[in-house]
Order: sequence, then C-alpha cells, then structure tokens
Amino acid sequence: MTPTPPARPAALQRPRPAARACAAVCALALLAPAAPLRAQAPNPNPSQNQLPALGDSAAEDFSVGTERKLGDQIMREIRRDPDYLDDPLLLEYLQSLWQPLLAQARVQGHIGPDTDERFAWEPFLVRDRSVNAFALPGGYIGVHLGLMAITATRDELASVLAHELSHVTQRHIARGIANSRKQSLIGIAALIIGVLAASRARSADAANAAIAGSQAATIQGQLNFSRDAEREADRIGFAMLAGAGFAPGGMAAMFEKLDQASRLNDSGGFPYLRSHPLTTERIGEARSRLGTAAPVAPVSVIEHSLAQARARVLMDPRVDALRRWQALDTDRNASALADKLAAATGSALASTLLRDWARADAAIANAQALLRSAGRAEPRAERFVQLLAVQSMLLRGDAARATELLQPHAGDGSRPAVLLGGRVALAAAASSSASAATAALKPRAEELQTWVAVHPQDPEAWALLAQIWSRLNQPLRALRAEAESRLAVGDIVGAIDRLRAAQRSVRSGGPSDFIETSVVDARLRDIEGLRRQLMAEERNAQ
Repeated sequence: MTPTPPARPAALQRPRPAARACAAVCALALLAPAAPLRAQAPNPNPSQNQLPALGDSAAEDFSVGTERKLGDQIMREIRRDPDYLDDPLLLEYLQSLWQPLLAQARVQGHIGPDTDERFAWEPFLVRDRSVNAFALPGGYIGVHLGLMAITATRDELASVLAHELSHVTQRHIARGIANSRKQSLIGIAALIIGVLAASRARSADAANAAIAGSQAATIQGQLNFSRDAEREADRIGFAMLAGAGFAPGGMAAMFEKLDQASRLNDSGGFPYLRSHPLTTERIGEARSRLGTAAPVAPVSVIEHSLAQARARVLMDPRVDALRRWQALDTDRNASALADKLAAATGSALASTLLRDWARADAAIANAQALLRSAGRAEPRAERFVQLLAVQSMLLRGDAARATELLQPHAGDGSRPAVLLGGRVALAAAASSSASAATAALKPRAEELQTWVAVHPQDPEAWALLAQIWSRLNQPLRALRAEAESRLAVGDIVGAIDRLRAAQRSVRSGGPSDFIETSVVDARLRDIEGLRRQLMAEERNAQ
C-alpha cells in the first residue's frame, strides 16, 4: 500500500471549527485532570476499580446529568461543522468495534445504572488527517480519520476506543472539572474552546489572550491527563479489550506504532500524543499484560483494510489527494490480499468522487474478483464492496443499477442499507410515474420512520425522510422531519422555524392530520423550552 501522506503542520491547515471544538473539549475529556486521582483503599479486584458513586467530590459537584448536558452542548457545535463526518459505512464499522467494548464495560461493572441510562455512549468521526481520538463529557468519543488510517488491525483501533471509553467510565472528565463547578456549563465549554483553539493555532499572542483570566489559566494547566489517569485508562481499557474478544496485543502494538511514528514525523500530526503522552513505563506495562491474557483466535484483517482505505480517501477531499489514491489501481507492489483489496476499493472510491466512472467500475470489478479468489468466504468484505458499488451508481445517476446492486442487502435493518435504500428510491422516483414512485417510496418512508423512532438523533435519516415525505405530498410530515433533522445537528432556531412553518401550513388550510398536528405542537413546545433554558444559561455565563 502507498503510505499515508504526512499531515501538514497545524499552522498550514485551514481553520477547522469542528476540529477546534473537538480539541477544545479534550481539555475536559481527553486531556486532563490537573488534580491527582483521589486515594482509595486497595481494591481486591483491580478490574472493578471505578469511581465511587457516592461521597466523591466529582460525583457531588459534577453529576452524571450535568456531564451529559455539557457533552450535548458541545456536540451541537460539532455536528454543525463540515469536519463532522457522517459516513454510514465507516460508522457501522466503528460501531462493530465499539459495541463489544461497551458490553464488556457493563459486564465488568465499569458502567453503572446511572451512567448507562444518562450517557450517550456514541462514537463519531472527524474528517481530519491528524492522528487523534478523544472523549467528551457525557459519553461521546471522537475518532479522527487519520487515526483509522494508520491502524493495521481492528485490534489496534479497538485499543484506542477502549482507552477512551475507560476515561469516560472512570469519570476522569468529571474529576478534572469539578473545581470549575461555579462556572456555567456554557462558560466552561467556552473557556476550554478558546484555550485549545489558541494552542492549535500555535500563536503565542492568542494563547496569552486566551489564558488571561484565572479560570482559563486553570484550565490551561489541565491540558494533559495525569499519570494516574492514564495508567488507570490503560489497565481498565486492556481488560475491556481482552474481555470483548479482541487480540490483547492490539494495545501494545498501537503504543509502539504511535511512538515510532512520532519519532519519525514530529510535524504536529499526532495530537493524540500531546494529550496522552506515551512513556516507556506505559509501553512496558502494555507488553507485560500480554502474559496474563487468554489467547484469541486470529480474525481476518480484510474488513479493517477496507475501512482503513475508505478513511484514507475521505480524510482529504482535495482533488490532488484523490488522484493519489485513485492511482492505487496501478500499484503492483501490494502482495497480500488485504492490501490489494484496500488498493482497489480506495481507487474505486477516489474515482467515484472524481466522477471517473470507467476507472471506478474497473476498480470495483477488480475488488470483486479478488474476493472471489480469496479461497474463503468474506461476507462482510463482500457487502462493503457491494455498497460502495451502490454509492458509485447512485452518484452517477444510474438508479436502476443501484437498485439492482442494493437488492441483496435491502431490508437488513442496517443504517447504510436504510439510508442507501431511501436515496436510491428517491433517485428512481425522479424518472418514474406518480403511481410507481409512490409504490417505491412508501416502504422506504416506513423503514426510515421505524429507524428514527429508535435513533431520534440521526440527522441524515430525518433529512432523507423529509425528502421522501415531500415527494409523497405529505408536507406536514416533511416539515416535522426537517425540524428534527435540524435539531439533531444543534440548529435549534432552524428546528423551531420548520415547526412554526408546519403550524402556519395547517392554519392556512393546507393538508393536515390530527395526530401529526398534535406531534408538531408538542415538539414545538419542547424545543422552545430547550431554547429558553439555553438562553438563560448563556446569560448566566456572561
């Protein structure tokens, strides 16, 4: 495989509000409590060493509900930025690693009933070439595409997720900001965002201005996790990793890879190491734990290689970068099947984004031929390539071919299939008769309605549902879905506007439905209440 091009120094990168917001909250989440962890009596079962729920200053001063509220406020800013990436295929793969770790954290007792119910437990992607991952208040975990791009196995990526999950379960975030309890949530977030944005800009003047206040200066002093917190996250994360069925060597391998990469390329592309400084002690402890872990049966690396290739293409959408990944279809250096497949799918995706359809078709055909020659069934990899082919056909406007390719996976209930199914149906409806369009779109509307009932924070699904309801001449439902989509990305004003438009439509004699009208009225009251609450908090922060 062609090596990933090094990230540009931070000073040369364009300003990225989402990345700044993500990095900013790292001061709370990933970055670090300045105060040492509270001393506790020896625990006969170290794997159960978790933050006490009662009698602890973090629990008293920064409750589970408060932490989730702060995380939600920060995520409203992140979701509205272009660097927040909602790629269904990559997110599905990330979830396939995340869910076993989450289940193991529950089994081991690190997630109690209070945090299990109140926290989001949601990983998300950031379109950034730098190697980083971070935890946010309330159970949100951000992963840069640059981190996915350097991992060689699913176990390496899972080890980072396990480490970040441990920071959340042990409530290192709450411990780190308990001393700021006198500040409003918005005030805390604003201080951290200002400090971290200035530090990423590498501007001494900006940094000095940002830390002029005593509260900001205090937060500036918390920009690295304490050694105790890092060791605790390593230890608990390792137990989660091994218990969830991942190869325990993934953590040591990831540490060694990060250490070596940072030595070879110290160009500012490894912010993860600034917030989680590696030491020889941490690397040594990760190696020593391997002797206590049960062996794990090897798992095919093909699916991870496909996800890695997709991350590499999507992390830099510039034309010159896409052409480099497209050229992988001429690379004859790859010898392993996984590397050949990654080269083919990376070239296919880059060619698709460049609208080079002939080259995309050739690369997809090559990937499918490689899978057929594998000698063993790789159903998840085959599905990955097939859904890439659907995406390619959809972008070129070939709805008939996209429908045909999607058919084997339609109705499987997965997010990629649900979203692609809706988009393909809309594309097909554009060239169909009214009756045929209605017949094709109604099942997709019902499928999406079921999906958002279970996943109400999915803005892409709501937006797609709005388009389908509009095409089905259901304007009230379309406006309500638009409102929910805007709310999910943090645009509260936009959500209120759409719901008020729905009310005006009913009052002016437009199509109406009693149940849907009641839902619109109730949602408007709820969202207006949320807006008043946030405005009050903003006033208190001033």
